[in-house]
Amino acid sequence: MHGTLFVVSAPSGAGKTSLVKALVESTPGLHVSISHTTRPQRPGEVNGVNYHFVSQSQFNEMLERDAFLEHAEVFGNLYGTSNQSVRDQLQEGKDIILEIDWQGAQQVRKQSPHAVGVFILPPSKDVLQQRLVGRGQDSDSVINGRMAQSAEQISHYVEFDYLIINDQFDTALAELKSVIQSQRLRQAQQSIRHKALLRSLLS
Repeated sequence: MHGTLFVVSAPSGAGKTSLVKALVESTPGLHVSISHTTRPQRPGEVNGVNYHFVSQSQFNEMLERDAFLEHAEVFGNLYGTSNQSVRDQLQEGKDIILEIDWQGAQQVRKQSPHAVGVFILPPSKDVLQQRLVGRGQDSDSVINGRMAQSAEQISHYVEFDYLIINDQFDTALAELKSVIQSQRLRQAQQSIRHKALLRSLLS
């Protein structure tokens, strides 16, 4: 059975990473695709778990081989999703989540038009800034840059299938889970999953 590709995007600071982590931990058969990036490794991050941390030259070599399903430059750093890795996992029947920005999501839709897009919004700009500051990972200038670009990022919500407001974390997580479940209950997926049952019921 072919898995479903989910694309989750959000402005920086909306809580996307925390939501996706909790979603994957509580949803069997759902896996996050691990992106390649040239950005520096943050405290607590593990290479091969959070990201594949690579040099600029390694990233460029992969670009030349057309090895990415999508890639983008975000705040001066390069990010990319391995085409082969995603395809292999989907063919094994795994549901895959790509946690990427709107630029990457556009590229994915061109190559995988059946991908399901989810956009996560903060409840307000004030909360967005509070979350960026609260992470304690970025300088004031980086935070100001992220806030300046947030409206441009948010304007792309119209390109996605689902829209979730991350105000109360548990509510947003439940809504995200319902998106996954609704896709798994689609007739095409269920017909494959319950082929033997359908055959017996129709005989």
